[in-house]
Amino acid sequence: MSAPVVVVIGDVINDFIVRPIGPIAVGTDTPSQIERSPGGSGANQAAWLAALQTPARFVGRAGSHDASYHRAALEQLGVDVRLASADDQATGMIVVLVAADGERSMFTDRGANSTLGEADLPEGILDGARLLHVSGYQLFEPGSRAAVRRLWAAARDAGIATSVDPASVAGLREVGREPFLEWTSGALFAFPNLDEGRLLSGADEPGEIVSSLLDRYRVVALKLGPSGAMVASTDGQKVEVGPRDGVIVDSTGAGDAFCAGFLASWMRDGDLEACALAAVSAAARAVGQVGARPRSVPVARDVPPGSG
Repeated sequence: MSAPVVVVIGDVINDFIVRPIGPIAVGTDTPSQIERSPGGSGANQAAWLAALQTPARFVGRAGSHDASYHRAALEQLGVDVRLASADDQATGMIVVLVAADGERSMFTDRGANSTLGEADLPEGILDGARLLHVSGYQLFEPGSRAAVRRLWAAARDAGIATSVDPASVAGLREVGREPFLEWTSGALFAFPNLDEGRLLSGADEPGEIVSSLLDRYRVVALKLGPSGAMVASTDGQKVEVGPRDGVIVDSTGAGDAFCAGFLASWMRDGDLEACALAAVSAAARAVGQVGARPRSVPVARDVPPGSG
């Protein structure tokens, strides 16, 4: 890649998306629509970046059985893929249960993602990078956290901007608010959703959350789901963007698309308002379809169920 690139460190996952047809019948069968497709927060973000015509390099870890499938799914969108794999590990898996209103709940086995290590993150992956973007999932495990923090420091030393998506309230609760803020303080961008923002800031209202987090990050893009977004920067700019019109089918990957939309606009030197509008527009595109990736990526028909 000759153009400046966004390097994304994060998870790659086999998503099993379950949409019940009618109420869940506890203790017996519930007719459902089920799809299996590629996912994972970091991989989704890289996929959306590439779909939005932004050079992206994804770095992650999968099981060797289906690493080639995940590599191909990203490469067909134009992502530069650096995917480590091992025979004794399974690719992460998530069962995504999608409610009638499009809201999703996730049952997660991170698999090989949790063992990402320093050997998987050589400093050479930063070649040509304008931004290093980290999915918070990679900061929740001690091994991957140490590797990511080393690369984060290398990026800062090289003058490469950094960015973080907190990714999971459950993960943040486990590692704790203050440690996470310490590990990521100084990032150019942070992309919490409302619940993550509340946990990290200790505040409740969006304006208070953003104001608090600007003590740690230069730009905070607070994802407000169906209410749009609030974006503010340490230089005093503040933008509020409402939701885009459209049908909500599946909220899986909406936050990932939001990050990608924002960063894609920033890579084109968009101002804060343009970035916010692009972020919300990308999220609206994501919730209007089933699955976490741009729909040009095929479902994983060739991966046997439960294979990892």
